[in-house]
Amino acid sequence: MIKWLLAVLGFMYMRYPGAIIGFIIGTLLDNWNRSSGGFLQSMMGGKQASSVSPGDFELNLLSLCALVIKADGKVSQTELDYVRSYFVRAYGKERANATFRTFNDVIKNRELSASRISQYLASRTQYPTRLQITHFLFGIAQADGSVSTSEANMIQQIASYLKIGAKDFESIKAMFLKQTPESAYKILEIDKSASDADVKKAYRKMVKKYHPDKLEHMDEAYKKGAREKFDKVQEAYETIQKERGF
Repeated sequence: MIKWLLAVLGFMYMRYPGAIIGFIIGTLLDNWNRSSGGFLQSMMGGKQASSVSPGDFELNLLSLCALVIKADGKVSQTELDYVRSYFVRAYGKERANATFRTFNDVIKNRELSASRISQYLASRTQYPTRLQITHFLFGIAQADGSVSTSEANMIQQIASYLKIGAKDFESIKAMFLKQTPESAYKILEIDKSASDADVKKAYRKMVKKYHPDKLEHMDEAYKKGAREKFDKVQEAYETIQKERGF
């Protein structure tokens, strides 16, 4: 961004030599800005996403879990066990228990707001992390055997506040449906009318999007979830391959 601005300014004052000098200086400033975490953008009034502490992330994630579990008007022990198991795998038993105690003591009896919680996380987490949150919430809903309409609607509401794209949401949702050619196309985010070349292109795009390395900074449970999405993409592609015979 800065390099092009300085190139234009350089051209205005010194024609082509000025454009070249401005481009070089701007490139150096762009590189420094990225390495400094967006310092120049912040100085110029731009917004920079804040981070979220591990403790806040866990409590807000647990709050979203509670919203999904309660969405169909009943609290399933299977779904509760799924959440506890996930938190123990992700954070260890002691830390998970501490999170549950804090939730029960401080948050459980408060009115939980899907919009407030999700918007808080949306402004402080990377997109791949939010995709994994959406995937995790569907896993909770399916823990008792099926995803109800009310649970799916709640997750869709949360996903919209998390700024998850519509196609990404439908792709993740399709991963929890019975694997059919129709759901396979949804997972790859393409129409059934797509050409073979478009199918292959979509597959490569989805492999890149859901590659487990995207969540290398997260705990093992999140990496496992990333691998599950990655495997579903592979399965969807193979379903379409079999259907089309290529």
